[in-house]
Amino acid sequence: MKRLSAVIAGLCGLWLIALVVIGHIYADRLAGRVTQRLGDALQATATLGNADVTLIRGRLELDQLAVHRDDIGHLAITIDQIRCELPVLGYALVDSECRDLAIRGTRLEVSAAGLFQLHNQVREPIRARHVVIDDATFEFSPSALAPGLGRIAIHLDHAEAGETVFKTPLSWLFALTDLRAHVELPAGIEVELGYHDGKMSASGSLFGTTPVELPFEIPVRDPTDDAKAELAKLVTAGKAIGELIAHRASDWLKSKLPF
Repeated sequence: MKRLSAVIAGLCGLWLIALVVIGHIYADRLAGRVTQRLGDALQATATLGNADVTLIRGRLELDQLAVHRDDIGHLAITIDQIRCELPVLGYALVDSECRDLAIRGTRLEVSAAGLFQLHNQVREPIRARHVVIDDATFEFSPSALAPGLGRIAIHLDHAEAGETVFKTPLSWLFALTDLRAHVELPAGIEVELGYHDGKMSASGSLFGTTPVELPFEIPVRDPTDDAKAELAKLVTAGKAIGELIAHRASDWLKSKLPF
């Protein structure tokens, strides 16, 4: 019995050592896979500063991810840190789905609507059961989203989403559950946006200090949609919000004019 226990303990020790070694090798391969997937999907150049995988604890960490494209317009995405919680003790080698995906420090700049035309991914997309995003900024030039409104900057303080299949970098919006954000519009106008319990609210100079509910619904995700179809739905939803805010901004400006 003691010998069996010793053998089992030895095998467990060897397995843990093997996981450490495999983790280092897997991290380098994963860094290449992530950058290639993003680059292919966005038709852009993607780079990654650092990748670290801990198979024993079940955690993947990516630092300083950057994507750039400057042919038909300017597209830039930078992410300070991505953390993915995986199954522990090496089971991630069999099941690589993220239990919790945390993304911090995202910056997205888009100058032309044509940059939204993505290629479909050949490989299986990344999946996550729960997504948390903190400190993200999305900047859209006038021609990219809502020409009638002008430049839009969306500062996302905190967002949470449920089960997500990342066919695009914005796929989490289909599973949005909570949101705290503020939007910068021309003429120094700011709008506070919130989303909770299936309802979107807004406050600020255009809406008043008390949040008001907006007539908006998150677009429905279809499992058969490819990356282009998903992004088309999100762009349509974004334009709907932009037009709603633009209409309110127009009424607000008229009320301020002396004639």
